[in-house]
Amino acid sequence: MALAFGSVNPNSNTLCLTLTTPPLNNLITNHRTNFVFCGRSVSYGHTMSYSDQRASSFATVVCSAANKPSPSSEISSTAKIRSEVLSPFRSVRMFFYIAFVASGALGAFIAITQLIGALANSSRASEIPDILKGIGIGIAAVSLFAFLYFRENKAKNAQVARLSREESLSNLKLRVDEKKIIPVSSLRGIARLVICAGPASFVTESFKRSEPFTESLLDRGVLVVPFVTDANSPALEFEETEELVSRRKRLWQLAPVYITEWSEWLDEQKRLAGVPSDSPVYLSLRMDGRVRGSGVGYPPWNALVAQLPQVKGIWTGLLDGMDGRVL
Repeated sequence: MALAFGSVNPNSNTLCLTLTTPPLNNLITNHRTNFVFCGRSVSYGHTMSYSDQRASSFATVVCSAANKPSPSSEISSTAKIRSEVLSPFRSVRMFFYIAFVASGALGAFIAITQLIGALANSSRASEIPDILKGIGIGIAAVSLFAFLYFRENKAKNAQVARLSREESLSNLKLRVDEKKIIPVSSLRGIARLVICAGPASFVTESFKRSEPFTESLLDRGVLVVPFVTDANSPALEFEETEELVSRRKRLWQLAPVYITEWSEWLDEQKRLAGVPSDSPVYLSLRMDGRVRGSGVGYPPWNALVAQLPQVKGIWTGLLDGMDGRVL
């Protein structure tokens, strides 16, 4: 097998890759598949084309790559915009905090220069108590508004980080059926996802525990995403009546696609929560796609039924935000 790199066009930032392999008996002619190569700061999207060259003893695979923005930068900018929308006056508060810190520091500096002059001149000794009071006020103002600024900045960074993780989650892919793959974001406003992540035995037991609540969960727009973290397959057996089997399959119809991306996202969530990486967990999402609840162990199906409003009836749309607070 030979691997050859072509030149890079500086104007279009296009990379050409040629891969030469011995011909295969069942090589598919003109078959196309998509690949993604990730660099340090640029993500390249590739389309690979297979060409069957009958007259030659080799088959050639040609890849081309075009410059494309990094997904992480897109997510970061989107998260910042959402953060500004959710907290529109935070930037104003932080600006005034900085202004008050500068004002207090300037006042304290002026008071210190006056104190030096008063100490050098005995006739101004009576002014020293007032000057010290001014210095104390300036230092207190600087300390207070600096504390408020750093607290606000910490809350801003935490919110942006949470929104970035939610954007990363929204870009993960789900398989609805054999022919349809959608991103998680496509289900915003449609379904409340519950992600069950753990070994096959954990997913199987979660499946069994959800059986008595199938109707109620579907009425509340709940759909389950089983994510198996070991090499085994969960035993999802449907032994009920035909109608109930259909609803059970609908509740558990989604399946993660691109397992590596799902694993990275879940590992990051566990790391931030201080949960061991091998612990089985569940995550419950709101109708708007934000995380409303999570924990170690089996999903609390009965609590979900009790807390979530139905998606049908006269209250449709009015109670969509009553999904619980955002974590």
